[in-house]
Formats: sequence, structure tokens, C-alpha cells
Amino acid sequence: QLQLVESGGGLVQPGGSLTLSCAASDDFILNYRAIAWFRQAPGKEREGASCMLTTQRRSLYKDSVQGRFTISVDSNKNTLILQMNNLNPEDTGVYYCATSKYYADNCLLLPYDYWGQGTQVTVSS
Repeated sequence: QLQLVESGGGLVQPGGSLTLSCAASDDFILNYRAIAWFRQAPGKEREGASCMLTTQRRSLYKDSVQGRFTISVDSNKNTLILQMNNLNPEDTGVYYCATSKYYADNCLLLPYDYWGQGTQVTVSS
């Protein structure tokens, strides 16, 4: 069973940056069709922030993070990365990585099979 472990969360001031990592116990690029970062703000439902279709390496972003977040993979290390720049308080939440065996043009709408435990991101002055 695939295991995903997120790291890199923390407290950052508005306008700052963080880099989240998700280490996988298996080759998720080879074995899954989509990988993603989700987030859940306090009192809100979990939402997709960014995803990548693994065969094309094509990425999608939620409108509110487009241009500020970048999803990437380090295939050699089986690691999914989310670079987050120009953070604002609305980005606060628990961030989760996930993998899906399904395919759709909009990978943010896919069902995801495996999830990490999450890492807390807090944007506050």
C-alpha cells in the first residue's frame, strides 16, 4: 500500500514562501495517473489546490493559487513538491498530497485513492 508523507509546513508571514514535499513509498509517477495537493482551511471543506497528470506532466491549479504555486516532481526521489510564493492568510490550512489511479482532463475533480497525513501551513503576521 502506498504511503505518502508530507513535510515543509510552518508559520510564514504574508508575502512569504514555503516549499512542501511529499515523499512516496512507491513510484507514483509510474503507478498513478494523477497526483495532487489538497488543502483544508479551518471550518471549510477540503479543496484541490494543484494537480498533475503524470503521463503528460501537465499541471492544473485552483484559480486562487494560479501564478503563485508550482507543482513539480522529483522522480529520482519519488517526491512531489509544491512551491508556494506570495502567500496570504487565505492559504492557511492543512495541506495533503494524494494520488489517483484515474484520469480526467481536470485532475482536480478526480477521486483520489491514497492520502498523506497532512502538513500545517499558517500564514499570519
